[in-house]
Amino acid sequence: MSARYLSKRPFSTFGLIFAFLFSSLVNASNSTQEFWPGTKYDPSIPTVKSVLGYETGERISNYNGMLRYFEALEQAAPDRIKIFEYARSWEGRKLIYAAIAKPDTLAKLEQFAIDMQKLADPRVTNRKQANKIIESLPASVWLEYSVHGNEISGTDSAMKLAYHLLAAPTETVNQKILDNTIVFIDPLQNPDGRDRFTSRYYAQVGLHPSYDRISAEHNEPWPRGRTNHYLFDMNRDWLAVTQPETKGRIDSLNKYKPLVVVDVHEMGGDQSYYFAPAAEPFNPFMTKTQIENMNIIGRNHAKHFDRFGFDYFTREIFDAFYPGYGDSWPTFYGASASTYEVGSARGEVFKKKTGQLYTYRDSVHQQFVASVSTAEGASDNRKKLLTDFYQYQVNAIEAGEKDKKERVYILPNKTDKAGTFRLATLMAQHGVEVTRADKAFKACGKSYQAGAYVLDTAQPRGRFLKTTFTQQVNMDADFIKEQERRRARKLNDEIYDVTGWSLPLMFNIETDTCGKSVKVSGTPVKADDQLIGTVNNPDASVAFIVPWGDMAAGRFLTSALQQGLTIKSADKAFKIDNQKSYPAGSLIIESRTNSKNLAQTVATIAKETGAIVDGVDTSWVTEGPSFGSGNTVTMKAPKIAIAWDTPTSSLSAGNTRFVIERQFNYPVTAIRTRQLARADLSDYQVVILPNGFYQQTLGKSGAKNLEAWVKKGGVLITFSGATRFAADKEIGLLDVKRENAFKDKPSKKSKQDNKKSTVEGTLYTEKSDLVAASENAQEKPDFVAGVLANIEVDQEHWLTAGINKDVVGLVYGNDIYTPIQLKSGKNLAWFKGPKEVLASGYLWQENKRQLAYKPYLIHQPKGKGMVIAYTQEPTVRAYLDGLNVMLMNSIFRATAHAQ
Repeated sequence: MSARYLSKRPFSTFGLIFAFLFSSLVNASNSTQEFWPGTKYDPSIPTVKSVLGYETGERISNYNGMLRYFEALEQAAPDRIKIFEYARSWEGRKLIYAAIAKPDTLAKLEQFAIDMQKLADPRVTNRKQANKIIESLPASVWLEYSVHGNEISGTDSAMKLAYHLLAAPTETVNQKILDNTIVFIDPLQNPDGRDRFTSRYYAQVGLHPSYDRISAEHNEPWPRGRTNHYLFDMNRDWLAVTQPETKGRIDSLNKYKPLVVVDVHEMGGDQSYYFAPAAEPFNPFMTKTQIENMNIIGRNHAKHFDRFGFDYFTREIFDAFYPGYGDSWPTFYGASASTYEVGSARGEVFKKKTGQLYTYRDSVHQQFVASVSTAEGASDNRKKLLTDFYQYQVNAIEAGEKDKKERVYILPNKTDKAGTFRLATLMAQHGVEVTRADKAFKACGKSYQAGAYVLDTAQPRGRFLKTTFTQQVNMDADFIKEQERRRARKLNDEIYDVTGWSLPLMFNIETDTCGKSVKVSGTPVKADDQLIGTVNNPDASVAFIVPWGDMAAGRFLTSALQQGLTIKSADKAFKIDNQKSYPAGSLIIESRTNSKNLAQTVATIAKETGAIVDGVDTSWVTEGPSFGSGNTVTMKAPKIAIAWDTPTSSLSAGNTRFVIERQFNYPVTAIRTRQLARADLSDYQVVILPNGFYQQTLGKSGAKNLEAWVKKGGVLITFSGATRFAADKEIGLLDVKRENAFKDKPSKKSKQDNKKSTVEGTLYTEKSDLVAASENAQEKPDFVAGVLANIEVDQEHWLTAGINKDVVGLVYGNDIYTPIQLKSGKNLAWFKGPKEVLASGYLWQENKRQLAYKPYLIHQPKGKGMVIAYTQEPTVRAYLDGLNVMLMNSIFRATAHAQ
C-alpha cells in the first residue's frame, strides 16, 4: 500500500524495519481479503489500476480520476453502461450518474423512465394496467456516494461496483442482479469538496501515510472537504434545493423514480458499519411498507457482512424524521431509502482505539459489499418493490381525498409575490403538482384572485406536500417521553436534527387550507418558470417607485446600485397624491438625479428581477415623508466583508455568503478572521461575523479594531456565536448578556469553602434534593436541536422597514440574551410569549418560558456606525427566505443610515 512512497527515496535500515512493521500491521486487518472472493473478471473491462495506476482502495481517487475511470468503462462496454451528466458544480465540475444493466434493458432506458412515470400515477394507470407494467419492468436501485466530500470511501467503492458488475456479469449474484435490475450509480455527489480534501490530504503525506489521529493528515484545515464550494452541507439541502448539485439529483430521481435509494456516508473511524433499520423517530408520512422493505435489504446485508466478518449495527443512530436528507427525500415519491455509514479511515490508514490499523481499502471493501447487497436485495424483491411503489401512489391520493381539514393548500399571492412564486416553483421542482389560478375562484367560502396557487394533497406527491406544508409534524409520543426522561436525568437527548421545517413558515408566506377539492381554472407551475417584473407608467416624468418588502424589490436594489443608479429609500410609509400607498423602505428613483435612459434601465432591471415598479408624474406626497424629507435616505453600494476561516463556522459563513451573492446578487469579500484583528477596514462599509468562536482569534485587540471602525461609520453584523463574542463583558461590543438557565427553585447547595476538604453536613429528605444539589449553579438553558419560533418585529424603526410584523426564525442551541437597554440601543425583533413562541417542532417547556420576549434582532449605535446583532442565524441552510428582507435592511438600509 505504501510502496509508491517508499520508492521515492533510498531505503535505510530503519526504513526497511519500519516498512516491514507497517506492512505487517496493515495486513493484520482485512486489507488482503478479496473484494468478492472467487470472482473471475473479464480482462477486456479496464481495472482501476490499468486506468489510474493503483489498486482499488490503495489510493484515494480524486474527481478527475473517478471521471476518467467511468469514461473508460463506458468506452469498454457501451451497451451495458451509459453515463449522464446531471449538473455542474459551482467550480465547473460536471456531476454524473451511470446506469448499468444488461444490453436489452439499457437500450430501453428511456422507456423504463416512461413506464415508471405511468406507474407513479394511478389517475392515468389503473391497477390492471399497472400489473401489466410490473410484470415486465425491471427493478431499479440508485446508489449515491460521497455527498460529503471528505467521506471518501464511497467514490472508490462506486468505481469498484461498476467494474464488478461489468467485468463479472456471470458471477452468481451479479447475474441475478443484471437479469432484472437497473443499477444507477452516482459516484460523487460533491466533487468540489472531495478535491478540496484529496489535494490537502496528499499535500500532508510524508514518507509513509500516518495512522495517527492527531497527524496533519487526519485533521483537515478550514473549511473541511465535507461541504461544497459555498460550504453547504448538501445532505441538508434537499428541502430548499439551493445548490445546483441538489437540483440535478432531484431532476434525475424524478425522471426514473428508482425503487431503492441509498445515500452512502462515513462516520467516526472507531465505529463499524451502520445500515437499516433506522433509528427512531420516523417521519409519520413515511409508510410501514417502505420501512419494512429497507429492513429486508438490511437483513441481506447482515448475511453478507457475517460472511465477510464485518462488524455492523442498526437502529441506534441516524433517524428518518427530517424530510430534507438524501435518504429521506426519495421516500416521498414512493421509494424505499436508507443511509449507510462506514467508519472512516479519513486517509489511507487509521489507528482505532482498539489498536487495530484500519485502512482505506477496508472501508471501500465494506461499502462495496453493502452496495452489491443492496442491488441483490432489490433484485430479489423486484415485484414486491414495484407493487409497493404503485400502492404508495394509490394510498397517497386516497389520504389526500380523505383529509377533511387540510386537503388543499392555497397561497393567495397577495403580498410577497416573489416569495410566493419561489415557494410555488420550489414545490414544482420537488415534483409536486402546483396550479396557478387563471381566474378568480372561491374555496371553502373564501374568495381568491387570479394568480393564487393551489396545491392539492390528493396527488402522488401528496405525502411530501403534507410533511413540508403541515405546520407541526409530531415525533412519536414514546420517543418524546424517552427524551424527556433522559433530560430529567441530565443525559443528552437523541434528537438528531431540526424538528420544525414547515416551508410556508420559513418563507413567511400566507397559506390557507381547505378541507375539500378546489375546482380552479389554472396553469401548471414549472420549476423553471421565471418571475417577470413590470413597470406601470413606463414613461413617467418624475420618478419610479419600487414597493419594498420582497426579494424582487431587493434584487432590483442590488442590481440598480451596481449599475450606478441614484436611489432613495423612505424610512416610513407614504402615499402619492392621495392615490397609492407605499410601505416603509420603498425605493425612489428620481429622473432628475439619473441619466436620460433611466426608463429603459428600470424596465430592464424590473424584467430581470421580477420587481413591480410604478412610474409617477408627481412627487406630491399626501401622507408620510416627501422625496426630499430627512426621512428618506440615499442608498449606497456598500463594500461587504465577511469573516472567513477559523474560527468561523464554515456552514454559517458559506450559507451567508451564498444568500448575499446568489440570492441578493451582490458581491462579498471574504477576509480571514485573524486579519480582521488588525487590518485597515476603511475600504469596507459592512463587516459580517457569522456564527463562530472569536474570543481567541479576535480577542480584545480585534474587538478594539472593529469598534474603532464602527465608530467611524461601519456596520458590524453578528450572528449567533459572534453575538456571544460581541456581548462578552471583556469585549464590550454589545450591551447585552447571555442568560443562564432560569430555575424555579434554586439549587440546594451546601456552603463550601474550597480551601477545606470538608463541608457542613446537610439533610436531604427526598431524591429531588440530591438532584438539585448535583446541578451546576450556573447551568445553561437546555440545548435545542432546531425549532421554528415566532418572532414579533418592531414596526416603527427604519431597520425593520418593509418587514412583516410577524416572522419566523430558527432557534438552535442554548443562547438566550437579556434585552438591550434603551440607553444603549433597541430591541427590534423578539420572540413571542411562552404560549406562542413555538411555531413548529419540539421545544422544551423551560426553554419556551425563558425564550419568551427575549431579543432576536438588536440594534446598537456606536459613534457614526452601529452593531446589528442576531441572536440566532438568519441564513441557516439558506432556507429562511422569510428573513431575507431583514438581512437586506441590515446591510443596505443600515449603510444608508451610517454617518
